[in-house]
Amino acid sequence: MYEPIFALFCERVKESIQNGTFAKLTLAKTMGDTELKNVYFRLVLNEDNTFSISLTFRYKTEEVESIHTLDEALLILGTHIKKPFLTALLFTTNDDVTFKVNKKNAGSIIEQAPTFKNASPVMLEMIEKGIV
Repeated sequence: MYEPIFALFCERVKESIQNGTFAKLTLAKTMGDTELKNVYFRLVLNEDNTFSISLTFRYKTEEVESIHTLDEALLILGTHIKKPFLTALLFTTNDDVTFKVNKKNAGSIIEQAPTFKNASPVMLEMIEKGIV
């Protein structure tokens, strides 16, 4: 089962935010032709110097955005693993972390050299304001 590996992936997401290295996160590679094409996970800075997570669900014909706490957003992402997404990509300034589920329902995490040299603009602002 992939759930324990996905839980480790979620910990990596939390660590990247706490460490100020988060650049972006997206769900990709759907099973078959689906209405839902991507889910984008972005940091949003609140007026009270806290942060939330913006989830943008990109469908064939529209985009739907919703705002959540970090834990809520990770739970929602988990509901879309295998329904329909097979891959979650976390981009940090240290490394790219890819979570994958195979046909046998096994999860894996692959680490590669970082795509992004800089954290997301909101992440940089959170560091500047001492939020993380």
